[in-house]
Amino acid sequence: MHYWASPLEVQLCGGQEVALVDAGNSAGQAAVYLAHRVPKVWMIVRGHSLNSSMSRYLVERIAATPNIEIIYNTSVSALDGSDGMLQAVRCRSDLSGDERSCAIRHLFLFIGADPHTDWLAGSGIALDDKGFIRTGGNFQGPLETNLRDWRRMLRLGQEGRRRGG
Repeated sequence: MHYWASPLEVQLCGGQEVALVDAGNSAGQAAVYLAHRVPKVWMIVRGHSLNSSMSRYLVERIAATPNIEIIYNTSVSALDGSDGMLQAVRCRSDLSGDERSCAIRHLFLFIGADPHTDWLAGSGIALDDKGFIRTGGNFQGPLETNLRDWRRMLRLGQEGRRRGG
């Protein structure tokens, strides 16, 4: 399973068909990127359309890409494999209940994220209103790379693990 699509994941796919779960902009961008590098991209979408969850330009690009097939009103029902390797993705239609199996060894998940950054409270690292780490020049304090700061971050990380963060 993959949680993003980069040249490394494309190499791992080795010219095989892939499946992608979700219908947001990240999923759409990944589908278009992958479609130019693999034989087929299956988009597994729970809803009945991409229009409510994806930018119009991506919907149009996906529609114009012949090797992207969208399976609407569908959820992943099971993953089949052995020896730690994915061999097939089973999908179930939310409308009919029919299940199908696709011989897929690479599944890309773009189903959202929860930041789990409570353990950074008091560290001086700025978080946005959703709890994600701010990037760019918006830090509350400097992030130095000297040994003292490294030990501080390690200590904060260990405290976060003990608290379940």
